Amino acid sequence: MNGDGATTRPPRTPRGAGREPRLLYARPGIIVTVDRFTVGRASWRVAELTHLHSTRGPHDRVATRAVLVSAVMIGGVGLLLGFSGGLQRLTAGAYLLLGAVFLVPVLLAAAGDRWRPPAYELWGRCAGVDELLFSSDDEQQFGQVSRALRRARESNGYGGWEDPMATADPWRPRR
Repeated sequence: MNGDGATTRPPRTPRGAGREPRLLYARPGIIVTVDRFTVGRASWRVAELTHLHSTRGPHDRVATRAVLVSAVMIGGVGLLLGFSGGLQRLTAGAYLLLGAVFLVPVLLAAAGDRWRPPAYELWGRCAGVDELLFSSDDEQQFGQVSRALRRARESNGYGGWEDPMATADPWRPRR
């Protein structure tokens, strides 16, 4: 109230002006709002992102090298036995053991993917260039970030992920 008994109100701002953008996801280093997608120091406007798709990253280097080295070593031993005539003198049990040893690279590959799975990657096109927007080995976090980005695109009227068949305009003859 002012001195003459009338109440004064602060001036009203127009609707939507001065408001913070609606926050859809926020964790340390990752922020998704309706207008922007920020990961670390990189930031993109949601309106500029097109052709969004998710993939899996490359396999772990250590696991890949372990599989490669074991396959080469076992193959070398097999070739050495084959050329030296040692395969003819092996018993049935030795052949079973040799077959089990040939499974070592397969087991190493499976264990490597289990213990250190490939990262989940979110790719998109910004200004005509394909960019890696986000990468995480945590499936739950990746799902939350990708859903938040999908909601941001939908709230801007751009739709979710790019689906070529859904956005295709089929040709129809004039009648």
